[in-house]
Amino acid sequence: MTSWPIPLLCLLAAGAHAADNCEDLRAGIEARIRAGGIANPVVSVVEAEQPAAGKVVGSCAMGRRKIVYTQPDVPPRSDTAILTECRDGSTPVDGRCGR
Repeated sequence: MTSWPIPLLCLLAAGAHAADNCEDLRAGIEARIRAGGIANPVVSVVEAEQPAAGKVVGSCAMGRRKIVYTQPDVPPRSDTAILTECRDGSTPVDGRCGR
């Protein structure tokens, strides 16, 4: 039977705990975003060197992974006004009022 040096065992235990904390951190960040009024946030954990489509909001696993926030259900903003009602109260046809 081989005995493991105490510092090595501590390092292994810390590495296992660091990997476990990613899910806890992700869930906590998601809860804070929901509390801020965002209904369907997507918070995911990816490898640190992987490109991320979204905002990096944290890291875990001793910097080997990052926590990314995206909000895919938001429609893109447009500077173009959308006509929803004509002056006479009728509904526009093909984006125009009048017949």
